[in-house]
Amino acid sequence: MTKKLVSLSVLALPLLLAACSTTPKDEPNYSTISSNQFIASNYKAADTLLAQLSGKLTADKPLIMATVVNIDALEQTTTLGRLVSEEISTRLSQGGLNMLEMKLRNSVYMKRNQGELMLTREIGDVAQTHHAQAIVVGSYAETSDMVFINIKVIQPNTNFVLAGHDYVLAKEGIVRSMLLRN
Repeated sequence: MTKKLVSLSVLALPLLLAACSTTPKDEPNYSTISSNQFIASNYKAADTLLAQLSGKLTADKPLIMATVVNIDALEQTTTLGRLVSEEISTRLSQGGLNMLEMKLRNSVYMKRNQGELMLTREIGDVAQTHHAQAIVVGSYAETSDMVFINIKVIQPNTNFVLAGHDYVLAKEGIVRSMLLRN
């Protein structure tokens, strides 16, 4: 019996030592960051929009991406909202849509440190000025451990929703830090 106990102790010792190890975690690098759910979730949302938009848009007119805003304060966003907008716009462009980059335009309402925020009354005017056939809008809502995101593609002259998608991000370290920054 004692021999078995000694054998088990010898086998368990490396596991106990490994559990108590104070070796620091690996520093974040490109491969660990690029495998994060954030980019994949945003690209999947854009891919879903692309599939829904098939045959509904013309190739010669652009789309405008509005900044994804906080659903509880529609004139506010965070780093998360701005980055979601950037990634969805990028993926829609990769999918063949002509995305108009609004940060380069002086005639769009820009709120300091917020991005391209578009209120309902402004969407039609901006779309008409830039000959946009649709505007991509979105909002997010936070809970203690999740962020719910809603993205829609709206036809500005009719306000009809041409495509829409909802998804959820875990409110883990990277997402949480982007919510704290304005």
